[in-house]
Amino acid sequence: MTNKNVSDSLKVALADSYVLYLKTQNYHWNVTGPNFKSFHLMFEEQYNDLFTAVDLIAERIRAIGEKAPGTYAKYIELTNLKEGNEDLDATSMVRELAEDQDAIVKTLTNVLKESQNVSDEVTAGIVTDRIEIHQKNAWMLKSSL
Repeated sequence: MTNKNVSDSLKVALADSYVLYLKTQNYHWNVTGPNFKSFHLMFEEQYNDLFTAVDLIAERIRAIGEKAPGTYAKYIELTNLKEGNEDLDATSMVRELAEDQDAIVKTLTNVLKESQNVSDEVTAGIVTDRIEIHQKNAWMLKSSL
């Protein structure tokens, strides 16, 4: 099975997920301040989840007959997100990650629509699960502000 709209939208979701993975890990390493420990642990939990998600999304792209992008240059070209800035204060890091979680929900919602248009229930199921996770992550981050 192949559908260009589904695979193209999945590639954007992969790029967004990888950029957010790296940004979250960056902030995990570099966060400072009175809430260091709680942010450090929350960021670690989220980047570990994203590590798994990246593999899942890439393998889905392959399963529907397309090549999964795998370079930083391609991810930067495809992503809707901006790279992280390790010099931000903790509050700005949390705010930016929350905004990125919301942005990925929009990207995944587009994948969901494209997959439903061609009755690709497997992709729809994967992205529905990811939407739930990103919505929860956004809530957790926003609740920390």
